[in-house]
Amino acid sequence: MKVVILAGGRGSRISEETRTVPKPLVELGGKPVLWHIMKIYSYYGFNEFIICLGYLGYIIKEYFSHYFLHMSDITIDLSKNKTQIHTTTSEQWKITLVDTGINTMTGGRLKRIEKYVGNETFMMTYGDGVGNININNLLDFHKKNKTLATLTAFQTADRFGLVNINPDSRVDSFLEKPKGEGSWISVGFFVLEPAVLNYIKEGDATIWEKSSLSNIAKDGQLSAYKHTGFWKPMDTLRDKIELERLWEEGKAPWKVWK
Repeated sequence: MKVVILAGGRGSRISEETRTVPKPLVELGGKPVLWHIMKIYSYYGFNEFIICLGYLGYIIKEYFSHYFLHMSDITIDLSKNKTQIHTTTSEQWKITLVDTGINTMTGGRLKRIEKYVGNETFMMTYGDGVGNININNLLDFHKKNKTLATLTAFQTADRFGLVNINPDSRVDSFLEKPKGEGSWISVGFFVLEPAVLNYIKEGDATIWEKSSLSNIAKDGQLSAYKHTGFWKPMDTLRDKIELERLWEEGKAPWKVWK
């Protein structure tokens, strides 16, 4: 199953770090937050990624173009212009990097990678949030509920979109950044059927979290998987400092891999 990661935003709320690199490449513990997200999925056996690029996307292309080399022991014979790779610790990832536009909205980015997704169930998340979500349990939940879309819900403060969850785990409404605290919010880590792409109707201007998810919910096709563990976005410099502290102290809950 393929994993789509939205990595095209400007990261304006963490501009201290994103003047020269895109937000998904801002580092935690010496590795980009994008790498941490991919490691979460890889731990559960999902190693095929589609990354939606935008702002400074070419830097993400350059990062992965050189990644295998950087993770390997090599001998370079300058007299023969040959490079020999001895051993590598590189992951077995297959990565499709797609330029989805500088100013394209989240829904528009999804629509642009439709041909790479194909006619199969896929997963999608944002390139700036980490958590110890059990991906296998999430997938089982999606299959059991048989809706077109499943989002991961997390209970926190009011910075994100509010999810109104019924007792049967169906979502009947989705509100963008409401007021109030302690509500269930959408934190990404979606499981999606390809038919959800039909809900993206305004082209590049489509905001996934607004028109698309709202209409999917109205049609009774949106479920919410309640995650009660750890999740945190890297939206601001304060968030980055907190995540760095957890990593350095060996207390990073999202580090599910060995």
